Amino acid sequence: MKSLVVFIVVSISIFSLQAQSDVYSVTSGEMIFSWADVQQKIPFPDGQMQNISGIPRFSVFLHLGQYVHLDFSDAVGVYLGAALRNIGFITEDDALGIEKEKHRSYTLGIPLALKIGSFRNHFYVFGGGEYELLFHYKYKYWVDGDKYKTSEWFSDRTNRFVPSVFVGIQFPKGLNLKFKYYLDDFLNNDYRKGSDLRNDYSRYGKTQMFYVSLSWQFNTKDFRKIFNGELHRYEARR
Repeated sequence: MKSLVVFIVVSISIFSLQAQSDVYSVTSGEMIFSWADVQQKIPFPDGQMQNISGIPRFSVFLHLGQYVHLDFSDAVGVYLGAALRNIGFITEDDALGIEKEKHRSYTLGIPLALKIGSFRNHFYVFGGGEYELLFHYKYKYWVDGDKYKTSEWFSDRTNRFVPSVFVGIQFPKGLNLKFKYYLDDFLNNDYRKGSDLRNDYSRYGKTQMFYVSLSWQFNTKDFRKIFNGELHRYEARR
């Protein structure tokens, strides 16, 4: 929690310089390809931790971001924002009689990044850190071909806040490629409920996620112009 407070204080301090900078907002969507480094006790509960197989997870809904950029020059700047994402991972392992498991959560993140490049040409590299609040968790699993699922708001099955670091490159025409690595576990391995092994997350030793994302970004002013133009044409047709 102390690191979260420091993160917020640094963000506010940087953005207090906005009067001396070129400031503008950017609206973004995102496609996410995610995996996880997962370790589990096999056999449970007294076995050794072993890596279990995972398969890539693709998600495109619902990912929305709003970022404020401060360009100190044409080559150096920072950005801060807020992003809504759908993140998670999938594993396949039948050691506990579970054929496949899917864990996902909607998150609200606050990223802070340094960017270096040519902003005039919309081409630069960036890197930074982010804190994400996990606020809606869903768990699906398959046993003997049958699917079961459960979902919870602000679930104790996940860690409440998860920090991450990321690097990426912004291309002209709005395309953005990013790699992100989470510094803490996705799941809360202190969580236990009843005698069902599926509800005993102490079986996990590690659930650290990482992902590659492709996003498209628009200057918010341009986005509003497009939206307003479509709205005006719709009203004219009426």
